[in-house]
Amino acid sequence: MIYESAKMRLLPVATKSMGEVNDCYICRDLSSSGGILYTTIVIHQHEVVRKVLELFRFSGRSGEQTVVDSFSVGEKHILVFPYHKERPLFDFYEGDSLSLSQCEDICISTILACITSDLPYPILYLLLSNGMLNLSSDGSVFLGYEMDLRELDVNISEKECTDVCARTLLLLLQPKSGQKATSYYLLEKKVANGSYHRFTDLYRDITIAAVTHKKITPWFLFKLWIKRNQDTIIGILFWISLILGVFALSIILSRFLLGGNSWLRLLFNTFKKIGTESLLQ
Repeated sequence: MIYESAKMRLLPVATKSMGEVNDCYICRDLSSSGGILYTTIVIHQHEVVRKVLELFRFSGRSGEQTVVDSFSVGEKHILVFPYHKERPLFDFYEGDSLSLSQCEDICISTILACITSDLPYPILYLLLSNGMLNLSSDGSVFLGYEMDLRELDVNISEKECTDVCARTLLLLLQPKSGQKATSYYLLEKKVANGSYHRFTDLYRDITIAAVTHKKITPWFLFKLWIKRNQDTIIGILFWISLILGVFALSIILSRFLLGGNSWLRLLFNTFKKIGTESLLQ
């Protein structure tokens, strides 16, 4: 069968999985001269189609940079994703032979793959919890898109996704635990406490913990200090701005109500005469 939209004609060339809710195929686009391959999810259960479309429409994460096409064929709905040859992360990851810095770089790439996917969190959670992370030959990490939507839970939030990702990073850093790796022990502590709620928090911790393995310059330390104390700095700047604003407003009002530089004269002329003696003599 060919799945056809306004811009694609998808011919299945391989079957990845077939299920109660959806099937997953590798398809060739007959509309493309290069015969590019795509991961194609065919959803054939109406209620799940509704849930998926609502997630993409209302979750705030539309997958715009990830979903190549989305269209209906009869009662089925088709989601089209990029296809890259699978290289499962833990099948190709050799943590024992990599330096700590290289392991941390792969961890950072894993987090960025999750953030940039822009997929609704319930769908991203399915991919992460089913091992759809892949490691390319250059050390970058990318997602695979085979999924079983029977397991879809629309109540999954960023917190659950970040937790799965953090646990994955912990496994990646496990071979370096004997080197007293700051990144490993920080993750171990926070994962145990369930402290991660956002990918940005996880990214911040890994990048900061990995600092000791990079060249540290005064300018870098200054930027790091700014980043760590940005809330306090913003608060101080706010109060300085407020005080300056009040001061400027008082000058304007005094000139308007009393004329001239009366406010300034009132402030400074008070000290020109003490008792009956003038300080100007």
